[in-house]
Amino acid sequence: MTQKHTWNFATVGGIKRVNLESGSDLMALDTLDQKLWTALSCPVNGLEIDARTLELIDRDKDGQIRVPEILAAVKWMTSLLKNADDLLRQEDGMPLSAINDATVEGKYLLQCAKIILTNLGKPNATHITVEDASDFTRIFAATPFNGDGIITEDSTQDEALQQIILEIKACIGSEQDRSGKPGVNAEQVDSFFAACFTYSDWKKQSENGALQIFPFGENTARNHGYFLEVKSKVEDYFLRCRLAAFDADSTPILNQIGARVETLANKDLQSCKDEIGGFPLAKIEAGKALPFYEGINPSWEQAMANFAQAVCAPGAKSLSEKEWQGIVQQFEPYSAWLVAKAGAEVENLGMERIEQLIQSTTKTQLHELIARDKELEDEAGSMMQVEQMVRYYRDLFTLLKNFVTFFDFYTPGTKAIFQAGTLYIDQRSCDLCIKVSDMGKHNSMVGLSGMFLIYCHCVSKSGDEQMTIVAALTNGDIDNLMVGRNAVFYDRSGKDWDATVIKIVDNPISIRQAFWTPYRKVYQFIQAQINKFASEQDEKVTSQATGAIEKKANETKEQIIIKQAPTEPATPFDIGKFVGIFAAISLALGAIGTAIASLIAGFVALSWWKMPLAIFGLMLLISGPSMIIAYFKLRKRNLAPLLDANGWAINAGARVNITFGNALTQIATLPLNSKINLNDPFTKKGIPLWKIGIISGVAIALLIYALVYLGYLVI
Repeated sequence: MTQKHTWNFATVGGIKRVNLESGSDLMALDTLDQKLWTALSCPVNGLEIDARTLELIDRDKDGQIRVPEILAAVKWMTSLLKNADDLLRQEDGMPLSAINDATVEGKYLLQCAKIILTNLGKPNATHITVEDASDFTRIFAATPFNGDGIITEDSTQDEALQQIILEIKACIGSEQDRSGKPGVNAEQVDSFFAACFTYSDWKKQSENGALQIFPFGENTARNHGYFLEVKSKVEDYFLRCRLAAFDADSTPILNQIGARVETLANKDLQSCKDEIGGFPLAKIEAGKALPFYEGINPSWEQAMANFAQAVCAPGAKSLSEKEWQGIVQQFEPYSAWLVAKAGAEVENLGMERIEQLIQSTTKTQLHELIARDKELEDEAGSMMQVEQMVRYYRDLFTLLKNFVTFFDFYTPGTKAIFQAGTLYIDQRSCDLCIKVSDMGKHNSMVGLSGMFLIYCHCVSKSGDEQMTIVAALTNGDIDNLMVGRNAVFYDRSGKDWDATVIKIVDNPISIRQAFWTPYRKVYQFIQAQINKFASEQDEKVTSQATGAIEKKANETKEQIIIKQAPTEPATPFDIGKFVGIFAAISLALGAIGTAIASLIAGFVALSWWKMPLAIFGLMLLISGPSMIIAYFKLRKRNLAPLLDANGWAINAGARVNITFGNALTQIATLPLNSKINLNDPFTKKGIPLWKIGIISGVAIALLIYALVYLGYLVI
């Protein structure tokens, strides 16, 4: 296929990237080879662009935006515009005059946009904004039908139907209508009337078998409650009595009253009713009937009295196990009827109202209203397409600049959609801050970025929101950076967050920092060794002092007379051994001194103009390897691994070279034309210059004298 469109490319971040400069570029985007796109996929959430817009572009709703979805959005949007160049404006308000009314779809969406504005009280508006097109509550507030299949009391003027809608919402629940009001849908209407029918059938069962189901007539429900209250405890009592009959020796164990009461003896028994209630209902004996009034557990006296008076034979004083089983059987039909209860959702309406609903035609009338509402489904869908059109008009080109190219990222003064805000730490601000969506993926991929990274846990100052960010440090030093340091993060909306460093990925920041790295490491090593030696000596002195005191105290306590035992003669001092040691030390010091003297002599023997070159060469020898390694690493710094860890599919590199890196991290500088007072009252006063001159002169003279004396320098 012949390529008809002429593309313009620019080298940005070390990669040739296409320039999207006109509407014709956007219309020809489907002809651009995907291998030339900077990204092939990006997540819907976690970016600094309206998530609702991305949700509309994400046609398969998998949470990722891919190239085919981008192309479909561009193709649809450019077909709705008279001039595709308008997309490059990225304006919130879309002019109605920009909509292409020469097409059927464009003409229809233009009409829908005007209806929306009229419903919002703006019939003469010439622009429609995202806020206008997204406010469905206001758009549909004055319309009885809006195509969502939900009806409210406003959907009918019939008071009977309005009453039923209220009853359905109270019994079954409601769904929010596009007007913002609660309403009911077809499923809820069907559920309501099904509950009415099942509840009516269940009630009729009790009428057919009233004598069996209601053994106590209208008092059956009350008596059944008394029965259930004591049922478990009575069955426990008779089971214990049967065990006592099975094994008479187990009776004391089954009662267990004495030991339990002892634990309560010193307590206020009024506060121990729950514990007392756990005791057996009455004293356990083999074959014993359950007394109703005498010898009953105090916690169960009232419950047993209610049960005896309501359920048992009049005047009965006790209950045998056989009589208990008869009562259980007596309540079985009622219990089974309760278990089979259905349609309880509508029980509060009462049987009279339920019968009215069953015999009426209101169910059919409600479904007719719902059908009328659904007839406007396409029209309401078009209203939602207007929202999609206006959002694309505002946001689509922003997405393209951060997807097809990384234009916003590499343009000074702008931020890409993946840049979450700015981190302030250690007298610098870091603009390359990205929200971390998956710390596990970051742990496995950040090493490939080659950047010095700071991971921070952030807590919002205005709420309980929390998040993790990663900030790239691309300028300055790292001496004061460590895990645990606090910082402040400002998101793109200006809201501030408390940030705490939780992880650092160490990589070179600059050539200058790499130059001083060897000296810094040597200094840190020497400092660590000095601290270690001082600590060891401190512990040694402390141990010796406390040991001597402890030994003296023990000798005083024991007061034991120790007999003088013959001691072995002390080992004679081996002077030859110590002479050898001192000789070895002297030779070592002499060798070191000779080496230093040779170095100084060689340096002094140089011509004056060669001395600075020698110093420079020595420093280059020390710092050169570190600087070379840093140079190659800095050239390879790449943002792509960080974005990949966040769900992006980066197709081309996103280099962060030295110059660009310096722009991403700003070092603290004094404002222009600032006045500085150099007289610091807390600065330690230095040695006068005349004293420094005398000391330096004496030191140089002694050095020259030593070199002449040793024969390394001839004057």
